[in-house]
Formats: sequence, structure tokens, C-alpha cells
Amino acid sequence: MMASLITPTIPFDVDGVHHGFLRLPFSRDDSAWGNVMIPISIVRNGNGPVALLTGANHGDEYEGPIVLHELAASLDPDNIRGTVIIVPAFNYPAFRAGTRTSPIDKGNMNRLFPGKPDGTVSEKVADYFQRTLIPMADVVLDFHSGGKTLDFLPFACAHALDDPRQEAACMAAMQAFNAPYSMKLLEIDNVGMYDTAVEESGKVFVSTELGGGGTSTARSVGIARKGVRNFLQHAGILDGEPVLQDSVQLDMPDSDCYVFSEHDGLLEPTVDLGERVNRGDLIARVWSIQRNGQPPVDYHARRSGILSARHFPGLVQTGDCVAVVAVVVDDLFPT
Repeated sequence: MMASLITPTIPFDVDGVHHGFLRLPFSRDDSAWGNVMIPISIVRNGNGPVALLTGANHGDEYEGPIVLHELAASLDPDNIRGTVIIVPAFNYPAFRAGTRTSPIDKGNMNRLFPGKPDGTVSEKVADYFQRTLIPMADVVLDFHSGGKTLDFLPFACAHALDDPRQEAACMAAMQAFNAPYSMKLLEIDNVGMYDTAVEESGKVFVSTELGGGGTSTARSVGIARKGVRNFLQHAGILDGEPVLQDSVQLDMPDSDCYVFSEHDGLLEPTVDLGERVNRGDLIARVWSIQRNGQPPVDYHARRSGILSARHFPGLVQTGDCVAVVAVVVDDLFPT
């Protein structure tokens, strides 16, 4: 396989703090010999665990970029052991445009792994992470929220895995992040996901969903700020002990957690995030916007639990996810 065209402008193996770029050549109309310049920081203090921290995997999700820019500007190498690799805007073109996918090639970074060294811009970035950054890391934290089209309860999440030891390590790191909610997450489609690439490499992986609506809040940023420090402390990289508070334990055991729209129209939520529902309860209505006098289409919960995610914009299209109901459990580690 051909070598990656991406070149880091800073060293990975030199102690101290280094701020620079992942430089990817990209010839275009306004810059014949131009480059995509993805900001990256390396904070290193000797040998030890390596953490890879990423935000803006989708470009309209902002808690990750905020706290990772802050961390890059403030993390003191004297307070760590090992290496912290910080990429605040993973899909940098999408982040600059404020869109979920890249405006260059419409690449959804979280569906392109393992990528291609000779592919599109987004595929080349995915390939660099797959072949260079993921192998360096011991633990990986990827910040997400709902972007412009979803809104979530603020949770950290990990996945059920075939290897029980790896699953336990991921779940423990997720609990250490200590968001108000902690979720064992079922993905609709994990093919090509960054999550899957990291997990298949045998590494510890934690993700988040910290809100949505295409913005951040003081609360969601505070959760991310505390969580990333807890994560690094749990990994043995940052000095100190995680600050832990109560976290509601949630599970998504099957596809009945999801409710999808089968109609275009005006969405009326009938349940708010965090509210408890029983199987069969009304959770949303979709009203016709083509003509007056039509009754709405009712959508009902397919299982009992709490509403953990919902469609955000007021209009909905056929196939959109309307709601997600997660199950409250006493313990994600039953004995």
C-alpha cells in the first residue's frame, strides 16, 4: 500500500509541548499547491501511556473542539506521564464549514474507515488515523454531540465487544469520564466507523453525546471539560484522581430503542429528554404540511425507558430518527 501523503509538522517522540499541523496536499481552484492543514498538538513527558483525543469528527459538534483547544493551550507536560495527542477538529474542512460532512468531498469521517491513502481528502485523513495515530494510542476519546439534527441527554458511551476484557476496560474508562449519564450504546450501523477501527485494534475507546442542536452550552462544555481530565487521570497519564459524581446507567439492548419517521412533516414532540416512558406511550406526532385538516401520525415508544435522544429540527423527513429510548439499569457490570 502506498504511503500516506499527510505529513506532521511536529514531532511525536520529543518531550514538551508541540503545536502544529497534519499537512495534506490539496490542489484546488484558489490554491494550486495548497494544503489542508489540520491543527494537532502533542504533549509528551517520557515513556508511558498514549491518549488520542479528537473532536469535530462531525463538523457541527462543538464541545470537543472547545475543551480540546483549551487542553492544548493549558496542559503542562510536568503534570503528565506519557503522551497526549490532541486533534480538536478531526474533520477540519467540515468544522470550518459548520457541517456534519466535509464540503470538499461530502465525506462523513465516521463512516470512511479504514480510509484510502489515494482516495478523497476525507479518506486520506481516515487512512492516516488508521495507520499512524491509532497504532500509537493506548486509549482514545472521541467527542460527539447531536450536531444540527439531533439532541441528546449528556452521556459518555462504550460498546458491547466480543472480548470481555476489552469491553470491561472501555466501560471502566467510560465510567471514569463520569458524564451525568453512562450508556452502553447500540449503533445503527458501525461499518466504517472510527469507533470500530479503534476497537478492532484492541484499544480502549470512549465516545460521548453531550447535547446537540448545532451548538454547545455552558453545561455541556463543563461536562466535557471534567470528563477529559477524568479520562486522562483514569488512564494514568494525568496527575490526580477522577472527580466522580452519580451517573445514571443506561443500556440500549436492541433496535427497539429507535423510532424512525415514516412520514415527512411537522414534528411535535410529546415527551422531553430525560422523561420516563412506557412501551406504547405516545412520544411524537408528525403533522402534514401539505394540507390542512389532516390528523397527525402518532409515533409510540417501542420499549420502556427514558427518552435519551430526539430529532432536533422542527421538520422531519421519512427515515429520520425521531427518538431513542434507553433502558435505565442498576449496573452495566452485572455479576
